Amino acid sequence: MLDRKRATFDWLDILWLLFLLALALLPPIHEIHKQVILLAIGVFQLLEGHLVAWLPKRGPAYSVIIKILLATLLLDHTGDIGINSNYYPIYYLPVVTAAVYFGPMATLVWTTITSLAYCAFLIPALQEYEFTTEGATDLATRILFFYIAAVIVNRFASENRKQVQKYQELSQQLEETNRQLRRAEADARRSERLAALGQLSAGLAHEIRNPLGVIKGSAEMLSQKVEASNPLASELAGYISSEVNRLNSLVTRFLDFARPSRLELRSVQLSTIVDHVLESVQHQHPDTQVTVERNYAPATPEVQVDAQLCEQIFVNLITNAYEAMESHGRLHISIAPETQNMRPGVAVIVEDSGPGVPAESREQIFNPFFTSKKEGVGLGLSIVAKIVDDHRGSIRLESPPGQGARFHVFLPNARIDLT
Repeated sequence: MLDRKRATFDWLDILWLLFLLALALLPPIHEIHKQVILLAIGVFQLLEGHLVAWLPKRGPAYSVIIKILLATLLLDHTGDIGINSNYYPIYYLPVVTAAVYFGPMATLVWTTITSLAYCAFLIPALQEYEFTTEGATDLATRILFFYIAAVIVNRFASENRKQVQKYQELSQQLEETNRQLRRAEADARRSERLAALGQLSAGLAHEIRNPLGVIKGSAEMLSQKVEASNPLASELAGYISSEVNRLNSLVTRFLDFARPSRLELRSVQLSTIVDHVLESVQHQHPDTQVTVERNYAPATPEVQVDAQLCEQIFVNLITNAYEAMESHGRLHISIAPETQNMRPGVAVIVEDSGPGVPAESREQIFNPFFTSKKEGVGLGLSIVAKIVDDHRGSIRLESPPGQGARFHVFLPNARIDLT
């Protein structure tokens, strides 16, 4: 209905005070009531912005009412008969105020109330004077000018409000576009890092795997030969073999991260995958007291995804949530339709009540080999981001620092061109 008025002084306030000072210097100069009322009008005009800022809904109405009362008091003390006072244009003040703050119909109502307040001076005047045709014409002209001023000012004020609203909407659109652009740039940088590190990982993995095979084979042969004669050497050879297996598993993960994904797409309900993952992770953490809250929107469409890779996404996210909450906590998962960049799809939000992600780590959590855990190589979220990227989706961390982690995964409902 209205725009909140400024609450600071500027040169227009000074100009307004100068106009009131000029009125104070006009006859009757020695009428103390007149000077006090003009002072009250000036002070209220300066404080009006604060009133409207404090009471945005009722403040404008209070402003108009107070100005009508002050204008009526001024006319009552500036003439033998208020209806004949030369200060009657002071009623333009509440009229213009209403036109600035309100819509057309409300402006007309307030102008009518102002006109009735002015016409109220006719009641004592008619007891002493005759109401002539000339006087009626003069009164009607003055009142009509009230309405004309109200309509003109309201028209410009309404256009100004429309322009302000239009610029605010445009500003919001630009802000949203900038956010999407920053996300796209971050995704592009992450993809470039993933590609470069993926190639490096592939080369290193192949180079490491060959000597690992030799080491494992040699350890197994050594263990067989000295098993009877030297049990200690046989046990140490067994340690070598088991550690080689662990390194080989790590190399396999490097290769999985490096090689292009071969998506086997089919239509699936993401809620089915998420429920299966939840059940699996709960079995792996039987001692963790976690309350799982599900918020699945009805009629959520199926999406074209690789079910096995998609399951890997939520295994990583939910497992990380369980480990972050340690002994107890709350895990909230919501699934709902969503549209991003004109692409319909499904969004899955995984939110835990753990300590969250530190501010200094937020930009690096999707980078390969970055981890805050004592054990781990930092490939979990990198692989998740890569799988999401392969599905032409998006993943982002939304929770502010100091709160639980909140990951937002979006998977589009469009068939992906794998060529």
